[in-house]
Amino acid sequence: MGPMGELGINLPSFIAQLVNFGILFLLLSVLAYKPILKMMDERSRRIKESLEQAEVMKAQAEKAQEEFKRQIAEASKQGQLVIERAAKTGDEIREKAKVEAQAEAEALLQRAKADIRRERDEVIDELRKEFADLTILAAGKVIGKSLDKTAHREMINQVLEESAGLRKN
Repeated sequence: MGPMGELGINLPSFIAQLVNFGILFLLLSVLAYKPILKMMDERSRRIKESLEQAEVMKAQAEKAQEEFKRQIAEASKQGQLVIERAAKTGDEIREKAKVEAQAEAEALLQRAKADIRRERDEVIDELRKEFADLTILAAGKVIGKSLDKTAHREMINQVLEESAGLRKN
């Protein structure tokens, strides 16, 4: 027995196991190791591509988010401008309505004053006529004969106008 026999190792059995291991290693290398490596490389490539695609998508998402923020800021700015324009237009409309209302009120006031003056003048004329008629009638009764209505009416109107002119002064 040699030194290997003292260790409990049988040389032919050891060589057979080495040959079996070599064959098994060769078979595994050809049949399993290369396909597994190829499959792992393929998976690694897909993962790498997925990561790259994810990076591209992340960049696109960030770009889209920036664009979205820019659009929101732009929309907000435009909305603010619309609000300012609407407020300005509202102020202008309010001011225009106020001016128109004042003009209309002034026109109504002038029309009312004119109507009052016209009615006052009509009443004064009517009172003058009645006063003249009453005066002529009273004078006719006092003197006992009929008077010339037209001539006396003119004379009475002249006196009334002179007295009205004195009152105004």
